[in-house]
Amino acid sequence: MSKDYVTVKCQAQDEFVERRSRFIGYVMPVTTEAEALDFINEIRTRHWDATHNVYAYVIREQNLCRYSDDHEPQGTAGVPVLDVIRKSGLTDVCVVVTRYFGGVLLGAGGLVRAYSHGASIGLQKAGRREMITCYEAKLTCSYSQYGKLGSLLPENGATLDDTIFEDNVTLCFHIPVGDIGALNKKVADATGGTCEVEIVAEKYFSY
Repeated sequence: MSKDYVTVKCQAQDEFVERRSRFIGYVMPVTTEAEALDFINEIRTRHWDATHNVYAYVIREQNLCRYSDDHEPQGTAGVPVLDVIRKSGLTDVCVVVTRYFGGVLLGAGGLVRAYSHGASIGLQKAGRREMITCYEAKLTCSYSQYGKLGSLLPENGATLDDTIFEDNVTLCFHIPVGDIGALNKKVADATGGTCEVEIVAEKYFSY
């Protein structure tokens, strides 16, 4: 699995007016190019009457980035939006900045600043979340051990996802990969070696 990464927390939008032109920055978390293109088409449909719908997106798994100036002068729109994404350290994100022309030309420098600002305010509204590589795991214990282990897991970096009560108790949880070694030792010490953590899968969780 790849290293930990940072993406946006949620879909968001914000807007501002620059010399009578209205700019709306839209942000969407995405994990595939298809999701990014669907979002871009959604905004284009919503703002079919806009002068421009400029976009940029970055996809982590495919190591992919794309942008479009959407008929603004080359290099004044899509690239600035992409630069804002890159400088923020974000991935798995799509940004669309919609412009309604207000009748006043902004010039190349003005366009760069405006599209950069549209992307920035949208990303600020969307927030950030860190995606950490974790183990999904489970731990089966007796009812007499449950109280102690139920407290030990969160004290050592684990997040409890489910508890199954049958003949024994099974604690289902996830924990950052780097914390598993210390947890294994704590569980062994607490149970005299009668219980051990079983790793089920490796996946990303939001922190």
